[in-house]
Amino acid sequence: MIRALKKNPFVANHLLKKMDKLNKKAEKEIIVTWSRGSSIIPIMIGHTIAIHNGKEHLPIYITDYMVGHKLGEFVPTLNFREHTKNDTKSRR
Repeated sequence: MIRALKKNPFVANHLLKKMDKLNKKAEKEIIVTWSRGSSIIPIMIGHTIAIHNGKEHLPIYITDYMVGHKLGEFVPTLNFREHTKNDTKSRR
C-alpha cells in the first residue's frame, strides 16, 4: 500500500539530521544506515548513502531519478549465483 498523501514520506530522523549537518557544512561524506524503508527526498540528491543489505553496507550515490523510491530498492538482498551443473531435479 501507498502511504497517505496527507502524511509526509517516511524518512528516518537520523538521516534527516545527518543530511542537514552535511548540507550546512557543504561536505560530502558517506552516511551509513540500516533504514531500507526510508523514502528518498530531494534533500538527499548528490549524497552517498551506504545501505545495509543484511550482510554489509553498499554505497549508493543518490540521483534525481531516485526521488520517491525507497532506499532498499537499490540494494539487493539476495545474490543469485547460478544453477548447479548436476541439478536433475528440475528436469523431467
